[in-house]
Parts: sequence; C-alpha cells; structure tokens
Amino acid sequence: MRIKQKAENGTTESTSSYNVISAGTTVKGDVFSDTDFRLDGKIEGDVTCNGKLVIGPKGAVKGKIIAKNAEISGNVEGSLSISGALALKATSTVKGEISTQSLEIEANAKLDGTCSMRQASQAGTTPSASSDTEKK
Repeated sequence: MRIKQKAENGTTESTSSYNVISAGTTVKGDVFSDTDFRLDGKIEGDVTCNGKLVIGPKGAVKGKIIAKNAEISGNVEGSLSISGALALKATSTVKGEISTQSLEIEANAKLDGTCSMRQASQAGTTPSASSDTEKK
C-alpha cells in the first residue's frame, strides 16, 4: 500500500509504503521486502525485511527471518536475526534461535529456543548481510 501526497510543485509522491500478505494466503519460497511488511498469512521459506516485520496472530513463518525490527503475534519456526528491537506478543509462539539487540516478551508468549543479545556497537548485522558476519 502506498500513501501518496501532492507536493508543492503539483507532483504526487509516495510518502510511505508497506507490504501485506493477508490471511488465507500461503507463500512457498523466500520473500524479500525493502519496506515494512505485515504477515497475516503463511510463509514457508526465508523472510528478509529492510524495515519492520509484523506477524499477526494468524501469521506464520517456517524459515529464517532477517529484519531491522520485528513484532511477532503469530508463529515462527526458525531462526530470527533482528538488528534492532524484537517484541514477542502474548499470542506468539517461537521455536528457534533468536539474535537481537533488544527483546520484549509479553506474558504468555512462548519461546522454545535460544536467545543472544548484542549491544548496538556489536549489531553489525543488517538485513542484507549474513547473520554469521562479524564486524571488526
């Protein structure tokens, strides 16, 4: 979805955009988004998001997730590499490894796996880089 505004010179510009996969939709394969991304459907594959990834209560990912920030309310089975903030909401279920700078877990959220946290100066991983890359 793109929100358009009229600039002073009369041209129309996109001011914000994000991607959505709605409930009832299943994607088999890898997904890449340059902007914020909301998932209410299912993805069987890796997800790379250069913005904020929001997985709704009925959303699910079976694969690796790499994002700047993420808010999980649904199900994730796989590793998460989040360079900024990760929020696990009360309805979330995560099975896998988490690597993030900041983590918020609400009561009743389920996490079955490991979590490593790094300081901002150590957060050399960007969504477009491998999570195994170390910055020296």
